Amino acid sequence: MTSTQVASRYAKSLLGLALERGVLEEVNRDMQFFSSTCKLNPDFVLMLKNPIINHSKKLSILKAIFADKVDQLTFSFFEIITRKNRESDLPAIATEFHHQYNVQSNVQEATITTTFVLTQELREKFRSIVKEISGKEVELLEKVNPDLIGGYILKVGDRQIDESISSHLKALRVEFGTNLYEKKY
Repeated sequence: MTSTQVASRYAKSLLGLALERGVLEEVNRDMQFFSSTCKLNPDFVLMLKNPIINHSKKLSILKAIFADKVDQLTFSFFEIITRKNRESDLPAIATEFHHQYNVQSNVQEATITTTFVLTQELREKFRSIVKEISGKEVELLEKVNPDLIGGYILKVGDRQIDESISSHLKALRVEFGTNLYEKKY
């Protein structure tokens, strides 16, 4: 079973249990907290994936960081995952849980990539575009990529709107390259 499948199955189980116990919002916050901890501390993720560090040591580290900061269900889940020697999958499980939470809550995830940090006005414009496309509430992930030169790339589900200058330049190169080739022969 691939890591993605493992993450999806565990996330689905946790989501169902959180719904059943009425702590879905709390567990979602916990999983987002876990994800942000992973993003801010790459060494923490390396520790979780390190086969040399035994599982009880990893559990004691998880306990020291999260036991008094997350819901009891979330920490019990961490303990179960660690006992099953799957702690290296926890970052992927946390990410997948949030995706499944968004589906459950009728929230559309979208990613906007620009060359600069968005102003609140632009952020709201992109949110309204995504809401119009999807008919759902929107969670907008913002990325900055100076290689775009200008413009933006908006990803909504499996759709992508690429209005970046770099993609237009690539298209022109392809068009001119093709036209030059056709004229030679």
